[in-house]
Amino acid sequence: MKNLNFDVVVKIGSMAMIQKAKDDIDYNRIANLAKTLRPGYILVSSGATEIGRIDYIHRNGSELRGDLEEIKTDYAAQGQAILMGLYRQFVDPKYSVRQVLVEHMHFNDADKAEHLRRFFYRAANQNAIPIVNYNDPISDEETRRMEIAALREEAEEVVECVDNDETAAVVANLVGAKRLVILTSTDGIYRDVNDPSTLIEEIAGKTVEELELKIDEAMAFCKGASRVGANGAKAKLQYAKQAIENGTEVIIANAKYDLNDILEGKVKSTVMHLI
Repeated sequence: MKNLNFDVVVKIGSMAMIQKAKDDIDYNRIANLAKTLRPGYILVSSGATEIGRIDYIHRNGSELRGDLEEIKTDYAAQGQAILMGLYRQFVDPKYSVRQVLVEHMHFNDADKAEHLRRFFYRAANQNAIPIVNYNDPISDEETRRMEIAALREEAEEVVECVDNDETAAVVANLVGAKRLVILTSTDGIYRDVNDPSTLIEEIAGKTVEELELKIDEAMAFCKGASRVGANGAKAKLQYAKQAIENGTEVIIANAKYDLNDILEGKVKSTVMHLI
């Protein structure tokens, strides 16, 4: 296992940042999360594409039409500016905020990964909070698939990072985070998503192998996703295994709760760890 150094990597999903009934940004939720961030934390934030879509509709009265990949690019570029503005507005003013747009090559190349790792550590020592997101505005799906396929011919383990759950796990591994918190629109992992009483509050094992077997069992209960293109709870558990292998505790929790309360175990969540 790696030596654990960084305090927390936090990932928030797109749907956890949206008031779905109103089709609007959940400003309160973003503000509450931003206010809890401090140096030693890294935030992996989804939401740029969805927030860009909402902003475009509010300004133009309709959605974009045309090529879906181009629309995603345009929404993401529009949403990134709004997202970073919100984080800068609500993060404690004594801390700096630094945007980090990543793609798969930044983790599949050892030199680039080390460059990122050093950046994250400098940020922690310079009272700065990194906000990480996949670089959707310049990402081309067809090109990315070709690059990933070429990488797989040379290496067994390849990072894709299009899913920010994976990005968060990879970042947690890169910095040796003590904890990875994945914020969602639910309280965690359920045996039956329609029955709140079936929340799995702890998945623990004495060895990595034992813990991963229990995670595999929990994955069998996971079905569906909150939006088109999302991989859902099953993917969160799969990526969580990557972080757990390096000694990181993983918490899946509801974004409506205060981050400090989640970290202190004051609210319901799913916690995965070695014992």
